[in-house]
Amino acid sequence: MNIWHLIKIGGITMVVLLILSIVSVAIILERYVFYYFKAKLKRKDFMLKIRQALKSGGISSALNICKTADAPFVQVVYAGLSFFDCSEKEISNNMERQVIIETVILERFTSIIGTIASVSVYIGLLGTITGILKAFHDVSVSGSSGMSVIIGGISEALSTTAAGLTIAIPAVAAYNYSMKKIEDFIKDMELAASETMDLVSALKK
Repeated sequence: MNIWHLIKIGGITMVVLLILSIVSVAIILERYVFYYFKAKLKRKDFMLKIRQALKSGGISSALNICKTADAPFVQVVYAGLSFFDCSEKEISNNMERQVIIETVILERFTSIIGTIASVSVYIGLLGTITGILKAFHDVSVSGSSGMSVIIGGISEALSTTAAGLTIAIPAVAAYNYSMKKIEDFIKDMELAASETMDLVSALKK
């Protein structure tokens, strides 16, 4: 049974599920690669470099390190150090704003994965129900009888439910993975903000 045969059986429902599967796979791959590269830099190692740069070269040296690194917490640290001449309250507020900005970037497309995970099962069930109704209708119109005819129609109709589940299960797993990664990134950003405030306070004394 190839993809074209499944589309012929499922009709418009199977076409919708096929589109959802393509979108889901594309987003899952994009988010995995995005999170992988964003997580390569370790917060402890980076904050150690910032601490050393502040001692040896001052704020400008630390800001240059931030410009060459790529991670959500790096942007938070940069937001704090770039406001060094401002009050501690303004520095803290700027880092909090940056945490929100970075979180929005990290959450991009995740709601789509969650939606696909939720609706694909129901779309598959809808296709099954309409397929069963069609099977019984065809039997009544043709005048054919026998369980084999009905079972054949129902088995074909169930293909949309199977397709919906096939899409939903990986999407749910990917959504949960994304939520866990985002939670880890937020923790790193909050810890980096706290450490940056301590460093800034120590420098201003």
